[in-house]
Amino acid sequence: MRIFGLKQNVKLDDAAIFRARQFAESVIDTVDYRDSNQPFREKVLLDHFISKIGEEAVGKVFRQYGCEVTGPDYQIYDGRQKSWDCDLRIDGIGLAVKTQSVSAAKKYGLSWTFQDAPKRRDIILDQPEAWVCFVLCDDFNSHNCVVYPVLQIHQLSFRPPKLAHLHGKKQVVYADDIERLL
Repeated sequence: MRIFGLKQNVKLDDAAIFRARQFAESVIDTVDYRDSNQPFREKVLLDHFISKIGEEAVGKVFRQYGCEVTGPDYQIYDGRQKSWDCDLRIDGIGLAVKTQSVSAAKKYGLSWTFQDAPKRRDIILDQPEAWVCFVLCDDFNSHNCVVYPVLQIHQLSFRPPKLAHLHGKKQVVYADDIERLL
């Protein structure tokens, strides 16, 4: 799964950005993140948009290396149909994608968040051999992205979020910890 060992710069085309925006606008009425301390509709919409941008960027990188990529999934699921399945499949292997925007990185430091609350927990946290790819999305510059090489969950160092009210609800992987692994 580790096809590339250096961070990859990706410029997405307008069609990919359009798909991500359409998805975010369509999914917003099917989600409720109040249990994760996120009651603000615009923030949830932006999070979904940035997440799909990241998935598109990762898919583009792997396709450039000749891999078969399945996803991103743009289907809208209601309630119990939602799943914690992988975001992409690369040559049939599941891959989670975690994306942070430059604007969020400026506020909180470059990092990626995993749900770890009693009501909502990323199942990947219980899968040490699972693969994850981290992305930085420049929301100030045409959504250009930096895609980090894939890592497995057991390689990561998880730390508490900087915001105290999120302790016990989220775990965070910081970029400085990832840089040491590359």
